[in-house]
Amino acid sequence: MRIGELAAASGVNAKTLRFYEEIELLPKVKRTAAGYRDYPQEILARVRFIRTAQAAGLTLADIGSILAVRDGGHAPCTQVADLIGRHLAQVRARIAELETAERELRHLADRAEALDPSQCSGTDICQIVMVGARRPERRHDVRPDQRGIGSGRRTGSDSGTP
Repeated sequence: MRIGELAAASGVNAKTLRFYEEIELLPKVKRTAAGYRDYPQEILARVRFIRTAQAAGLTLADIGSILAVRDGGHAPCTQVADLIGRHLAQVRARIAELETAERELRHLADRAEALDPSQCSGTDICQIVMVGARRPERRHDVRPDQRGIGSGRRTGSDSGTP
């Protein structure tokens, strides 16, 4: 199967397929006498796996390690379950951050609706944001590795300034 046929069958464009080959997610394939890549039929399942794993949020590095386990003759299911669990935890943490941002934005939107622009003083940049601004809520369950080690951010609910 030539690269254009594989692209059409998999929904992945030819440039991406060449990239996958370059980073060794796809094995080097034999070439025809004219120099065209000649992919075996079974490569289609591998490309579909890569697409599905990416859609689930796995990185190309994660996918490469999974494929290496499979290529070594072993089932990668334990590794996949671990990666999915870690990714799910990251997604849940991000959702919590977005929910906090949504609450703050709703609060600011309510303030903006009630604000009389004629009351803005020359010393305030914007009363919507500054007057009585709430401090962002602090999360108890954020580990340093989720925020970046050495980020200087505090993760507890203790009082004090960041």
